[in-house]
Amino acid sequence: MRVFVTGASGYMGSAIVPQLISAGHHVIGLARSDASAKSLEAVAAEVHRGDLEDLKSLKAGAAKADGVIHLAFIHDFSKYVEAAETDRLAIEAIGNELVDSGKPFVFTSGTMMLPQGSLGTEETLPDVVHPMTSLRGKNEAVGLAFASRGVRVSVIRLPPTVHGETDHGFVARTINIAVEKGVSAYIEGQHRWSAVHRLDAAGVYKLALEKAEASSVFHAVAEEGVPTQDIANAIGKQLSLPVVAKPVEEAQAHFGFVALLFGADNPVSSKQTQEQLGWHPTQAGLIEDLEQGHYFKK
Repeated sequence: MRVFVTGASGYMGSAIVPQLISAGHHVIGLARSDASAKSLEAVAAEVHRGDLEDLKSLKAGAAKADGVIHLAFIHDFSKYVEAAETDRLAIEAIGNELVDSGKPFVFTSGTMMLPQGSLGTEETLPDVVHPMTSLRGKNEAVGLAFASRGVRVSVIRLPPTVHGETDHGFVARTINIAVEKGVSAYIEGQHRWSAVHRLDAAGVYKLALEKAEASSVFHAVAEEGVPTQDIANAIGKQLSLPVVAKPVEEAQAHFGFVALLFGADNPVSSKQTQEQLGWHPTQAGLIEDLEQGHYFKK
């Protein structure tokens, strides 16, 4: 099928697009820059110029496709409210273009939107009370509502770390903090991150596009809960730095905005996802990936 992909040249998109093309799909990738366009052309994807805030370009891309995968998100946490609103508008624009088409529309959310401290499943609803998680969590309902309007819509929740080569997310930022501070720290208490390798996560998107029923919720999660202390230990070992525990009241000063995530307890199951899609993660786990050393190359 012809698949319109937002964020096609990004960290996740660059893993998903080759898998789609290998499976025989024709990818139409949203590109906001010449560099993005060149990277898409290099893997034989069709370039569609535009950006996440250009709703006309999103509607045009969706109109010429047989299905859509929406990956793009503005990862500026100093403007998170605005980023979540941009995401909502993008979901609405794409969804409205697909009404009554029966076409697949796969969009993205996160496991961090779920209530903390207990094992989250695909049936668990986002926490719409917390001031941070509620913003993007509410976007799930906006997207899934298109199932009642003739769209084969599904949402994929990504864990706080989608690790692998070229990762520039929260693990990379935590490593940078350790280098800056001279210690690899974790926050006292029980804190766990669900995790997945980017290549495994890419497979969930491909399968959801091809197989998901309308209104499906999937978890691209390979490891239910990696203790953040184990992450800190692995980072400390690679950097030859001492590992220290920080009291909760000192976390913000040490980690900055990362404290909100590193202090979370986000165990998440993907049992239903694996059963429904026939998906089984095969790549390295988070600690094994850290031990491979690529995160620490200058």
